[in-house]
Amino acid sequence: MQKANPIPLNQCHHVHMTLWYYEIETPLGSMIAAFDDRGKLRELTFGGLDPRATAPLAPKVQREAHHFLIKQLDAYFNRNLRTFTVPVDPQGTEFQKRVWEELLNIPYGVTISYLDLARRLGDENLVRAVGSANGANPIAILIPCHRVIGSDRSLTGYAGGLERKEALLKLEGAIQTPPPLPF
Repeated sequence: MQKANPIPLNQCHHVHMTLWYYEIETPLGSMIAAFDDRGKLRELTFGGLDPRATAPLAPKVQREAHHFLIKQLDAYFNRNLRTFTVPVDPQGTEFQKRVWEELLNIPYGVTISYLDLARRLGDENLVRAVGSANGANPIAILIPCHRVIGSDRSLTGYAGGLERKEALLKLEGAIQTPPPLPF
């Protein structure tokens, strides 16, 4: 991990709750973390905030949650953490939340197909809806949507980009990096 801005760069009101946004630098690029008034993580996405955005210092609970997230992401990227304990509260439909809950059951270093995920939810005909819900996951890495791949083992769909998906799966040992050529 490189650096993390210790103050929120922006805040917005969402369903009568303030969200505090932080920009975090990771080995795979900038990520934006949004915490609610209770300090629960609502969003973690790849991308950067507008550098002109400013806001007052966040309340203590959000600052502590932010530092805890940085600590856990740092441990993850250094291969010292396999299961996150950051409190999360993703917002979505009931079906999306069921899919995201099931994603949490995919172990570190393991991949499953979208069809497998639909079967885990009880109906393989839900495969397209599962793919859509997987793509709408608002909390990258912690809710491991990157562990879902095509039935043919191909890397398909990832909001953060297929290069990042591949990097995350390599980090976790779910896919192997081929050895360099001997010449």
